[in-house]
Amino acid sequence: MNTQTPSISRRRFLIASTTATAFSILPGVRGQNSPNNKLNIAGIGIGGQGASDLRSIDEQSPGENIVALCDVNESQAAHTFKKYPNAKVFKDYRKMLDEMKEIDAIVVGTPDHHHAFASMEGIKRGKHVYCEKPLTHSVWEARHVAEAARKVKVATQMGNQGAGSEETRRLCELIWAGAIGKVREAHIWTDRPSRGLMHEYWPQGVERSKDTPPVPETLDWDLWLGPAPERPYNPAYLPFKWRGWWDFGTGALGDIGCHAMDPVFRALKLGAPTSVEAVSTRVNKETYPLGSIVTYHFPARSADIQKHNPHVAGLSGVSAGAVEMPPLKLVWYDGGLRPARFDGVPDGIEMGTNGRLLIGDDGVMLGSYIYPESRRHDFHKTPQSIPRVKGHAADWIQACKTGKQSGANFDWAGPLAEAVLLGNVPLRVQLRKELTLHRLQWDSANLRFTNMEEANQFIRREYRAGWSL
Repeated sequence: MNTQTPSISRRRFLIASTTATAFSILPGVRGQNSPNNKLNIAGIGIGGQGASDLRSIDEQSPGENIVALCDVNESQAAHTFKKYPNAKVFKDYRKMLDEMKEIDAIVVGTPDHHHAFASMEGIKRGKHVYCEKPLTHSVWEARHVAEAARKVKVATQMGNQGAGSEETRRLCELIWAGAIGKVREAHIWTDRPSRGLMHEYWPQGVERSKDTPPVPETLDWDLWLGPAPERPYNPAYLPFKWRGWWDFGTGALGDIGCHAMDPVFRALKLGAPTSVEAVSTRVNKETYPLGSIVTYHFPARSADIQKHNPHVAGLSGVSAGAVEMPPLKLVWYDGGLRPARFDGVPDGIEMGTNGRLLIGDDGVMLGSYIYPESRRHDFHKTPQSIPRVKGHAADWIQACKTGKQSGANFDWAGPLAEAVLLGNVPLRVQLRKELTLHRLQWDSANLRFTNMEEANQFIRREYRAGWSL
C-alpha cells in the first residue's frame, strides 16, 4: 500500500481549514490606539477555549494588559484566575463592562448560546471584540452582530484560528492560479462528535436526563443558562458537553464548520448559498444527530482574481481580470462519515478521518495535495501574493491598535457563520418529514426560506426573560 498520505492531523486540518482571504480586501475600521499602546483586555468564559485564546495573545503580542476575567464556573476557571492574579474577577460580563470603563477589548470564549450576547455587550460600549467560533448560535444573530460591529467600527475577529495560517493562504494562491481548474464540488468531513466506539468529544443523539442533582457551589447556573430556556442543572451539559445540545451548542457543524469551510469560502469567493438540505442519523429535540451529511448549493460567481492576486497574470490556466467561478456543490460530513473515493484520488491514498477534497475540471486537491502529480509539479512554484501575519491573535491586536482590518473580522465571519449555521436547520426533527420532499431554498437578503415557512422559526430563537439583543 502507498504510505504517502495527504490526510492531515485534526489540529492541522483545523488550521488548514480555517485561513483564507478576506485578508486585506475589506474596508478598514477606525483605530483607537497607537501600535505601541498596550490594550486593556477582558476575558469572558475563560475556563476552556477562552483560556487558550488569552494564552495566544500572550504568545503573539506579549505585554497586553489582562485586566478582568469573567466566568460563571469558579472551579473550571480557577487556573486562569491564578495565571492573572492582578485581573479583577466577575461572574456577569454585563456587570464587568458596566463597572470597568477602562477595558479596551474583550475575548469571548463562552458556550455558543452566549456568543452573540457577550459580543454585543462589548460592541454597544465601543469595545473591540474577539469571539470564538461559531460567531453566534443562530443565523439571525450572525447578521445582527456583524451589522452592529460595522456600525460602531470596532476591531473584530472570530476565533477560527486557521485564518492566520500559511496553509489557507497557500490554498487560495493555488486555486486562483488555476491549479485544478474551475472547481465545481467541495467535500469536507470531520470525525466529530465521536472518535470511535468508546471515545466521544461530546454526546449527541441523546435525550435529556430526568435527574436533577444539586448545582455545584462554584457554579452560577442561572447565569450559565443566560438566554437559553430554563431547565434544571445536570452535569450532562458542562463543561464542554454543551456543544451537542440544541439549546446551548451548534453541534459538529458549528464546532468545525467555521474552521473547515473558511478557506474554501475564501478561495472560491463563496457568499450565501441558494439552497441547503441534509440527511442524518436519528434526530430529536434535545441534541444533534450522531452523524449528518449537509449539502449546500452556491451560484456562479465572478471574481476579479487579479485584483486580489497581482501575480496571477501569466500563470497557466488563469487569465487576467475577472474569472467566472461556476456553481458549486459543497457537502459537509460529520460523525465519522466521509465521501466515497473520487476517481481523481489515486488508489492507496488515505482519505483520513478529517479532510477536504476539492474537485476541479483539471484535477483535485485532497488536503493540500494536488492530483494528478503533474499539475502539482507545474504549480508548486506559484508565487506568494497574499500578506502573511504573525498569528491569528496578533492579527486582531494589530487591528485594535491600527484600524487595519483583521482577516476574520465580523464582516467576513458573519456571512460565513450564517452559511455554516444554515446547515443545522434541515437537521431539525420538526422538519424531517417535509424535507424528504425538497431542498430548502434560501433568500439571504431577507433572511428567510422561500419554500417552507415553518423552517424560518429556526433562523432565530426566543430568549429567556431578562435577555435580549
